[in-house]
Amino acid sequence: MSASAPPRPAIDDAAKDAIDDAGPLKAGAGVEIRPVETARDRRAFIRLVHDIYRDDPNYVAPLEFEIGPRIDPEKNPGLKNAPHRLWIAYRNGAPAGRIAAIVNKAHLDTHRDGAGHFGFIEMIDDEAVANALLATASDWLKRQGMSKIAGPFSFSVNEECGLLVDGFDTPPYVMMPHGRPYYAGHLERLGFRKAMDAYALSYLPRRQFIPEKRQRFVDKVLSKSNITIRNIDFAKFNTEIRLVIDIYNDAWSDNWGYVPMSDEQIAHMAKELRPIIERHNVVFCELDGEPVAFGLVLPDVNAAIRGFNGKLAPFNWATFLWRLKVKGVGRSRMPLMGVRKRLQGKPVGAAFAYKIIDLVNSANMDHGCKHAELSWILENNTAMLTMLTDIGGEIYKTYRFYEKAL
Repeated sequence: MSASAPPRPAIDDAAKDAIDDAGPLKAGAGVEIRPVETARDRRAFIRLVHDIYRDDPNYVAPLEFEIGPRIDPEKNPGLKNAPHRLWIAYRNGAPAGRIAAIVNKAHLDTHRDGAGHFGFIEMIDDEAVANALLATASDWLKRQGMSKIAGPFSFSVNEECGLLVDGFDTPPYVMMPHGRPYYAGHLERLGFRKAMDAYALSYLPRRQFIPEKRQRFVDKVLSKSNITIRNIDFAKFNTEIRLVIDIYNDAWSDNWGYVPMSDEQIAHMAKELRPIIERHNVVFCELDGEPVAFGLVLPDVNAAIRGFNGKLAPFNWATFLWRLKVKGVGRSRMPLMGVRKRLQGKPVGAAFAYKIIDLVNSANMDHGCKHAELSWILENNTAMLTMLTDIGGEIYKTYRFYEKAL
């Protein structure tokens, strides 16, 4: 954070509450923007995507019982003390798009860049709808004192984020967004410009993927008696997840867009992850008894919910559990890996990273994994990208973050 960075804009809560969100906004060309205010509105906000992706064989509808709490301020601790709004666009009376806007105070405290965020953006291919959605979010954020709009973040960098701009021909992995190819064109037409790209890498698991010379280096560095490598202890699950986030907060703190997670968010995440995490998919590395590195892998839940149209009840529960726990989905994603900052760029830090990937790779192959995704990696994280491509990863999806001055 630069000492010359502008101060965080003040948010006038009284002015915020006075903004007219109570009724529809006529946007012209048959487009109307309506604020999301009730549980019924939130259901409409979630379900309108079904029509947008009706002819897309790669779209996987997220489970409604997971998305619903994410957009409900009573259930999502990330929305606590975070002014936000959701809107639905109607074209000639029919749902045609949606958007959310949020003033993420944790982001502003960290980066002091005056950026308000948009997210959950979905829409038909219609200029008037795109114009109305983005103008509504931009105007609201400007009234909150923001000087820039950036995104998509749904709702933060620690959740689903980024706009898919390349790689539409395969389904999204768990907690990764999909999209329509025309989204980027509408944003760019309206003056939004690239802030950063992030990549997802495709990886075909195989034994002994580390080059022989590098494997000798890893074995030598990690042969010391003060190094311990272990899996997660489920008897202390919540404590272990807090440890994951503690290392993450240290390892990622200099990364573009990084935002720390609150204690409430950590507890919430632990509760959500507990049903799908398996022991072999969380690895800790300890140096002199201190946990200094970790890796976390998730089974690709999206592969288990395809065809459910966002619903588990009343008949999809058994199919879901059979696919995930019995048959196995054959796909996994590594969303998080981190090495404490003081060890980054040092031999032991690099050795830990290789060892973590080696262990989860072997364990997942033993459990029938046929394909994995390593995601997401910022385009400026050249060290990690080099490492992952060296072991056989190939960039196959690109997610873009956009920004625009207000």
